Amino acid sequence: MLTEVSTWSPRSTLCSAAVAQQTVRRLYRHTVSQIFPNPLSSPRLLLRRLQGGDAAALCSYRALPEVARYQGWESFGPDDAARLIEGQKHSEPGIPGTWFQLAIVEKATESMVGDCGLHCRQDDPRQMEVGITLAPSHQGRGYATEALGCLLDFVFGTLGKHRVSAVTDVENPAAASLFRRLGFRQEAHFVEHRWYKGYWDSEFVFGLLRREWELHSPSGAFDRHSQKITR
Repeated sequence: MLTEVSTWSPRSTLCSAAVAQQTVRRLYRHTVSQIFPNPLSSPRLLLRRLQGGDAAALCSYRALPEVARYQGWESFGPDDAARLIEGQKHSEPGIPGTWFQLAIVEKATESMVGDCGLHCRQDDPRQMEVGITLAPSHQGRGYATEALGCLLDFVFGTLGKHRVSAVTDVENPAAASLFRRLGFRQEAHFVEHRWYKGYWDSEFVFGLLRREWELHSPSGAFDRHSQKITR
């Protein structure tokens, strides 16, 4: 009768230890990559975490009717700004089911001119949604394109995400044009699919894959192994 005997092998123990170390290193790299490296920088803009002193700037443009029209709020006051800033204190961009909000700061004046957000999907964290709000006084200068381009470099190059989506109101052609300029394709047109702010609202859904941004991005190409952008 043969009996199976487990034997100890120094070589197998060393191999197991090496595998464990590689796993720890992989997990560490992944964790670090999900932490926001405050700030992100483009030629004219900085994208940084929201700060306590941003409340007045947030209210100055978010409270405008022409801005709120296409956003998820009816009004926006100091209490709303305080809640948004407080809620973002310990946020990171890769937490499933959450929004990570960034201030858009003009380098030349050091003033906050808008904000943009990253939503990490709960059902699939490899995909994210982006949104942006820019003060009307600073529109028409290419800031939205520059800010989102910088953000997409971060999402695809550092976070290593697979796909980014965006939703715009059909009656907001400037937003649709913005995402088309960035290389997004229109994937859906929902016609009067929801009752929103007193009327039946229609929306466009846009999508962009990592490999598509790699070809479209003016800032450089991706190194697929390091998930960084080479300039």
